[in-house]
Amino acid sequence: MTDGRIAKARLGADGSQVGVQGLGCMGMSWAYGPSDAGEARATLERALELGVTLFDTADAYGAGENEKFLSPFFGRHRDEVVIATKFGISSSPDEPYKRIIRNDPQYIRQCVEASLKRLDVEVIDLYYMHRRDVTVPIEETAGTMAELVREGKVRHLGLSEVTAGELRAAHAVHPIAAVQSEWSLFSRDIEANVVPAAKALGVTLVPYSPLGRGFLTGSFSNADTDLTDQDFRRTMPRFTGENAAANVALLEPIRTVAEAHGASPAQIALAWVQQQAAVYGLPVVPIPGTTKRTRVEENVDATRVVLSADELGLLEPIAAKVAGDRYPDMTFSSAGRE
Repeated sequence: MTDGRIAKARLGADGSQVGVQGLGCMGMSWAYGPSDAGEARATLERALELGVTLFDTADAYGAGENEKFLSPFFGRHRDEVVIATKFGISSSPDEPYKRIIRNDPQYIRQCVEASLKRLDVEVIDLYYMHRRDVTVPIEETAGTMAELVREGKVRHLGLSEVTAGELRAAHAVHPIAAVQSEWSLFSRDIEANVVPAAKALGVTLVPYSPLGRGFLTGSFSNADTDLTDQDFRRTMPRFTGENAAANVALLEPIRTVAEAHGASPAQIALAWVQQQAAVYGLPVVPIPGTTKRTRVEENVDATRVVLSADELGLLEPIAAKVAGDRYPDMTFSSAGRE
């Protein structure tokens, strides 16, 4: 730590340096129910003050509205921030949670131009393939993305929810700076293959939902009863019904460790993810999402928490006991292809 700001990590072998914790911006305008736009804007400013420099969005979040929401903030701080956005998922306004995945070259080019316009920037710092369209060879997708780098529209490339083999194949076409996948005390499947591949290739891991979409914080215990009708967590199997009841019981070790540190459960969950950088020997930059200044301050403070070997051991069994899948349709993830 220097001057109160968080430490830094590099995206890939020669990518941008960013704060060791980023900010997921999806919930500022989409997916988790209503939010206070003014407080969300203040949260962006506070995050930057604390050394958070990687800000993550996607064209799929609110059909581009999230990118538009972030644009004024990026415009004020263009030289201080690293902008990450994504292509690959489209949806109908009538069915916002019905996802269509496309990776074909024509679609990618349409998406990058639209994102550049909405973000009002000349270049995107980190451009991700959001999800894998298995009908398009990954080499073809990576080749089109590489063309965007050569054309000066994109600086660095990322992939989201890919297998180790897909990562290697894409990286052989053009260096991949970052892989984004769900990684938390509840979701650890990437450790078997993706994490070792990323380490070998010099790729940074960017865990999304490191707080289990808020479940690990204790902010809700059952999506059916605790969340609004507009909240898409109500569609996720592990947060509803009997699964939710079983999974709430798994939070007890997190609370125990939190009490020992005088920390919150959220800070312990985040500290665990941050500490995987040392466990696996590669850069790890989680992107917890929040719309509140107090929460971003709490999240950033988690970078100061160091868990002991005994505490890591106490938390180790949790993931294997989680009831329910991450998504109602797991073909939306890399799990079924690994």
